[in-house]
Amino acid sequence: MTGCKVSGCIVTHNNMRTIDKTLQTLLGETRGVDFKLYIVDNFSTDGTPELLRRKYGDDPRVEILEPHTNKGFGAGHNLVLPLLDSEFHAIINPDVIVRDDVLEKMAVYMRGNPDVGLLSPHIRFPDGRDQILGKRDPTLRYLVASRLRGHGEPSRLLREYAMLDEDLSVPRDIENATGCFMLIRTDLFRELGGFDPHYFMYFEDSDLTRTVRLTSRAVYYPDACIYHVWGRESKKNSKLRRIQIRSMLYYFRKWRR
Repeated sequence: MTGCKVSGCIVTHNNMRTIDKTLQTLLGETRGVDFKLYIVDNFSTDGTPELLRRKYGDDPRVEILEPHTNKGFGAGHNLVLPLLDSEFHAIINPDVIVRDDVLEKMAVYMRGNPDVGLLSPHIRFPDGRDQILGKRDPTLRYLVASRLRGHGEPSRLLREYAMLDEDLSVPRDIENATGCFMLIRTDLFRELGGFDPHYFMYFEDSDLTRTVRLTSRAVYYPDACIYHVWGRESKKNSKLRRIQIRSMLYYFRKWRR
């Protein structure tokens, strides 16, 4: 055990279908660090808060926050900023599965590399297939390539966006880390004020990575792996698609330079 203090936060909104498996694996597999998990429920109506209180309300590692409103993904994560006293802080989606002590691996790497501000693990589907996720700054052409991808081989642009032509078997500096699971230095996260709350959902992870890179490194670390259900809801839900487009436009306005 490293003795390292690591906090984590999961923001839930109607995640009854996945959250229990996420918590079972995360709490069951995290053994090598002193771990505190905050769960912020963004006004779920599907029974998620009741399940959390019933199954995890007495676990000393877990603190459940219910703001009784939904101001978005980033704003939900920002609620825990005043509570953190850890060395590293994990942003965790409510639909991930952990199969080994990934937080210890990531914390050990960051302790050994003090110039790294943010660390992103290898991300796979639950069946073991790699998820093709952007590791370069998002651009319109990259996003179109990602949206249009079918079930075949990724296009040249998508390969470029996901850095598939680079050697990803070793740690590499990246421009963009996915918010489904990332580890950031707590002092840095607090100094930045957390996520930009102007994003209700989508692109806040790209924005945070880009902000981190102004003062430190963002790194992809393949020796740590998590499994992500990744429903790609914005492809199916017109309301989420509109939210995604608004976030994209705000991101491009903010970072045009």
